[in-house]
Amino acid sequence: MGEVNAIELKGVTKRFGEVVANDNINMTLRKGEILSILGENGSGKTTLMNMLSGIYFPDEGQIFVNGEQVTIRSPKDAFSLGIGMIHQHFKLINILTAAENIILGLEGAPILKMDEVRKQVNDLTERYGFDLNPDQKIYDMSVSEKQTVEIMKVLYRGAEILILDEPTAVLTPQETEKLFAVLRNMRAAGKSIIIITHKLNEVLEISDRVAVLRKGTYVDTVETKDATVDSLTEMMVGEKVTLDIERTEPVSPKKRIEVRGVTVKNTEGVTVLKDASFTANSNEILGIAGIAGSGQKELLESIAGLQVMEHGEVLYFSPEGVTEKLSEKKPEEIRSLGVTLSFVPEDRLGMGLVGSMDLTDNMMLRSYKEGKSVFADRKQPRDLAEEIVEKLEVVTPGVDTPVSRLSGGNVQKILVGREIASQPNVLMVAYPVRGLDINSSYTIYNLLNEQKNKGVAVICVGEDLDVLLELCDKIMVLSAGEVVGIEDARTTTKEKLGLMMTGGHKGGKKHE
Repeated sequence: MGEVNAIELKGVTKRFGEVVANDNINMTLRKGEILSILGENGSGKTTLMNMLSGIYFPDEGQIFVNGEQVTIRSPKDAFSLGIGMIHQHFKLINILTAAENIILGLEGAPILKMDEVRKQVNDLTERYGFDLNPDQKIYDMSVSEKQTVEIMKVLYRGAEILILDEPTAVLTPQETEKLFAVLRNMRAAGKSIIIITHKLNEVLEISDRVAVLRKGTYVDTVETKDATVDSLTEMMVGEKVTLDIERTEPVSPKKRIEVRGVTVKNTEGVTVLKDASFTANSNEILGIAGIAGSGQKELLESIAGLQVMEHGEVLYFSPEGVTEKLSEKKPEEIRSLGVTLSFVPEDRLGMGLVGSMDLTDNMMLRSYKEGKSVFADRKQPRDLAEEIVEKLEVVTPGVDTPVSRLSGGNVQKILVGREIASQPNVLMVAYPVRGLDINSSYTIYNLLNEQKNKGVAVICVGEDLDVLLELCDKIMVLSAGEVVGIEDARTTTKEKLGLMMTGGHKGGKKHE
């Protein structure tokens, strides 16, 4: 008899009404391996993992853990079986220490012996190669340190099977390497690990095998050593896909936006953007890189007229040679000047779209003030909605569907498509492909390139440095709210950008 698998799924099916999220999934996770799970948006990856972690319960099929059939009805059941899931969005209490967060919710003695807890935490960090101070408050931690606390929480509870959802999404290259070293140590100690990710290069670097889902069905599991980016993409999509960003040389770039000494404070009075200065040119894509929370959101909102500035100014240079001070105008006034700043915010449904409204009505949000009649014209917005659905392959029953019923990736496509369709002079996008599968992501990259070639000044905040290096002409790095340099994307390296993001290296000119 062969070695028993850590997890085995047999005929697992999950439905939500008429939608079949997972259809007859048969899959295994071996003991002591790292298994990557790939699939396009809506392929059922998260639903499947949510059944293993006790958030959902399968409608059909069987789940085996260490060779025995089990029933997982809650996260508590999953923990009792040694399964722990580390979600992309952390669930930590900011004012507590790392050690306090790690033991939060556990049953124990009436009087806590924190010295003993700290020792146990330190033993785990030493065993697997983590870098963590158990007495550090969460609000003083970097993103990677918070992630470490989340991983330690499940290890402290005795997890032998770990599921990580997009674990490198907001990490620098250096932090990603540290995480991979820890995961390898955990694998060597016999832990079984599942990673959900969209980054194919990382899949090839860290995993032993790769399982692929497509439209809710299981395609196959392959040995990573036998896989390539192209072969994995073809498995996900079902056909050969060209994964090339056709970056062109800028043609006669002209200054469109100049940011001068912009400083912004948050509602607590803390400076989140300090003396930021740079220019953005037409016919160019300017990438903005930085660890999450380095001032990216505040910078774009300042240009768009959505953020109050302590001091500084933003100037716009029109194609006709007229200079306007945008920092003295409201968003409506900026638009009335013929200046279109298309802003795809990080918070899609909070700022960009109205979830209860359908696709057509969300298109009208951009143009309803331009109506000449007391009755809103729905034909043009409806045509635009249908065009975006077709061009970006949005999965929806129709344009009359409320946006809140779409998956996150499809909401993203609607928002990006609408902003690009407004024919801007300056297009600002924040994390335009976050949560999108690789095929959809490359569609968006090529749309941004089309805008650049039409003479638009494109400003793109991104988290995947490999993509920024391939897509952009220049990359500006923010670190702790300050512009630390602007690099030529064709000649700089991912490692240099990573060091700049953490404040360990100063970059090139800031006013290029």
